[in-house]
Amino acid sequence: MNRRQLLRLGACLPLVCRSSLLWAAPQAGGTRFLLVFLRGGLDTQHLLVPIGSDFYYRARPNIAIGRPGSGEHAAIALDSYWGLHPVLQENLYPLYQNKQLALVPFAGTDDDSRSHFETQDSIELGQPLNGSHDFQSGFLNRLVQRLTGAEPIAFTDQVPLSMRGSQQIANFALRAVGKPAVDARQSAMIAGMYANTKLAAAVNDGFGVREEVMKKLADEMNDSSRGALGPKGFELEARRIGHLMSEQFDLAFLDVGGWDTHVGQGAGTGYLATHLEELGRGIAAFADEMGPRWNNTVVVVISEFGRTFRENGNRGTDHGHGTTYLVAGGAVRGGRLAGDQQKIEESTLHQNRDLPVLNEYRGVLGGLFGKIYGLNAGDVAAIFPGAKPKDIGLV
Repeated sequence: MNRRQLLRLGACLPLVCRSSLLWAAPQAGGTRFLLVFLRGGLDTQHLLVPIGSDFYYRARPNIAIGRPGSGEHAAIALDSYWGLHPVLQENLYPLYQNKQLALVPFAGTDDDSRSHFETQDSIELGQPLNGSHDFQSGFLNRLVQRLTGAEPIAFTDQVPLSMRGSQQIANFALRAVGKPAVDARQSAMIAGMYANTKLAAAVNDGFGVREEVMKKLADEMNDSSRGALGPKGFELEARRIGHLMSEQFDLAFLDVGGWDTHVGQGAGTGYLATHLEELGRGIAAFADEMGPRWNNTVVVVISEFGRTFRENGNRGTDHGHGTTYLVAGGAVRGGRLAGDQQKIEESTLHQNRDLPVLNEYRGVLGGLFGKIYGLNAGDVAAIFPGAKPKDIGLV
């Protein structure tokens, strides 16, 4: 192994610092928080179907989800105006019925760029849109800085932008957990490379976290009788995350790709329906694996933006604006739609093409963090500078 290979492996290291913050910062306590970022732009009208809008069915002649009772792949009615995609019948809908799932329509950012990367970055930074940005200060890192006793982790190949900052946070991808990128020999070599540097403690601590995670997953990886895990993919990954968070980590980040549906999106069945079912099964599996910890858990599922309300010429949808957030957990006031809402008509579209944003994400998350962690106004202002917290009663 040459130095270039060693440095490449070193870039994959999980870095962690367990040092506690000083004085009277709020305690992480028993709350478990997981942020799931759906990268690509989720079509909110497939997830949360406006069954009461005639305009929806005119705007989507080929890909609209049918009204309840209209056939085998019809929407699941939540009330007279909103429904869920039918593939969520066996996974997310039971959580909604048990008041452990709330939906926040018309959610998102005021960023109008419709650029995947630009919008994803601005959301993860959590900083005001106007002015210069500090790309080494993500909002989840700033949240961790306001807490004592938190055990954060990113279940990703690299530390996501939202978790970058002065508080070093571990990352560990579970998608290929059986094939670690760095073996024991390489770990020792890398640790030696960083010995006697200011990063030595962080590197050693990071490898310690990696070893802890592998030990905790050993039984799950070796026990072939765990048929409940289902097929590979998000469901298995979510169950592994639930296993780890039920025992140790209390604040985590996960991203899931594949939500950019310009062509052949499908309707009650098809490409996007399959992805939604995988998402629903994953969240349900995570809830199951959390066990009693689920009662003190909050899962927030977001995407960088929604998609155009009208279908395009390729029976898909293009980059949009407002979307819908999922908020699940035993600690959630579910069984309802939360936040500001309005009827969807051609005249109410944003720029005559998308859903408007009525529930800006920094305000919604700021209000949520304030409630679950007992943060004061100064804490929330440090996490989301310039934002006004908006308590929409999610917990």
